[in-house]
Amino acid sequence: MPNTYPPLDPQAATPIYRQLYLRFRDAISAGRLQPGERLPSVRALAAELNLARGTVEAAYQMLGGEGYVQARGPAGTVVAPLLSTTPVAVGVQRLERPPTAPGPSTLVPMPLQIGLPALDAFPRKLWTRLVGRALRQGGLDGLVYPDPQGHLALRKALAIYLGVSRGISCTAEQIFICAGYRACLDLICRSLLHDGDRCWFEDPGYFQARRFLEQARTQLVPVPVDGDGLDVEAGMALAPDARFALVTPHHQSPLGATLSLPRRQRLLEWASSQGSWVIEDDYDSEYRYRGRPVPALKSLDTQGRVLYCATFSKVLAPGLRLAYLVVPQAQVARFATVVGDMQNHCPHLLQATVSAFIEEGHFARHLRKMRGLYADRRRYLVDALQAELGEHLQLDNKAAGMHLVAHLSGGGDDCTIARRARDLGLAIEPLSGWYRGPGQRHALLLGFTNVASREQAVALARQLRLAMDL
Repeated sequence: MPNTYPPLDPQAATPIYRQLYLRFRDAISAGRLQPGERLPSVRALAAELNLARGTVEAAYQMLGGEGYVQARGPAGTVVAPLLSTTPVAVGVQRLERPPTAPGPSTLVPMPLQIGLPALDAFPRKLWTRLVGRALRQGGLDGLVYPDPQGHLALRKALAIYLGVSRGISCTAEQIFICAGYRACLDLICRSLLHDGDRCWFEDPGYFQARRFLEQARTQLVPVPVDGDGLDVEAGMALAPDARFALVTPHHQSPLGATLSLPRRQRLLEWASSQGSWVIEDDYDSEYRYRGRPVPALKSLDTQGRVLYCATFSKVLAPGLRLAYLVVPQAQVARFATVVGDMQNHCPHLLQATVSAFIEEGHFARHLRKMRGLYADRRRYLVDALQAELGEHLQLDNKAAGMHLVAHLSGGGDDCTIARRARDLGLAIEPLSGWYRGPGQRHALLLGFTNVASREQAVALARQLRLAMDL
């Protein structure tokens, strides 16, 4: 850090991590730090300022959450390239995204962050052993150019798993391994999309998918969601000739509704009659805490209109960057041609490790363990919120998924609360930022998977109370 900055004051009312955050924010806003310029590493800055690494990480987390910086893995953390180069007053939004859109996480996860599995419960010792064995046993197949469709052993293991757990009848030939969910969407768009095609999109819906499809030059048609999931009749009234519909039928993202059977059937009838495609994002179907999981929409697809996407980010770890796409048999050749021209390869070592993890039964045991763990952690947070904020928040009662939806009983601006919460170190997201059309509702999205104890849940609920200014 340049020595022109005022010294950090440990006696000040403002926490050290926030003082550090303000230093960087002011430097970026004033143009002293330029877009693309690299920031000091967490370790180096902590040593230079004689701070704990966690303090520096918290400051960087806040900067990333507000869009001032981006983490680039081994390349370090840089000032966001899309920021304006013209100095502006601090607090003015300069990013090329809506002010209410949820920001990405950066270096370390923050409490209540949604979409993250329980990182403390990842089977590290077993994983390390399987990785080592895969390295020792790996032959030339791990050194040559990989199969662009993905490691065959993993695709075979997934075909068996999907048949048993999701009711999907498919072969390894129909499965494509991709470097994350957005890579699945990229493969779909390159294979089937034409510029200007219209696409039904759940409103509210997953903001990362929305951004990608907008960049792919689709015309998104926001379709409302209710207690039975996507309103198919509304979609048909708004855009009967749409070429795509992107849905999260098992656990609607973010509201949590399950697409009812009549609507599933109607959606498939529409797709078949129009020659349209349904993209099924089955992002967290493994986590249902009451009753049996609902079969995948793909399991009802007799006409070959559903493209099924799933990922290992929620069930293992997002850092693996492994997802998979199941395409109808009639489309395999087209997708195989396109994927061969893409740089969509996933490391052979990780694919071989996941394959062994599934084949040897570790995956099934891991999921059983996580379902029990998440049920407990969900209960910890629900109990704490009801005790601390019961009259101010109305919690959803859907015992599934990896996050809670907390509606604001007395009204209020969820974006303002989320910003205050982030200042207190909580990664809460505002529901209103997930809407694209009118009719926004204000609520808070709270991840519970990394709430490790009742005591932690109580402490987090009290911090949230401060953010709500109660």
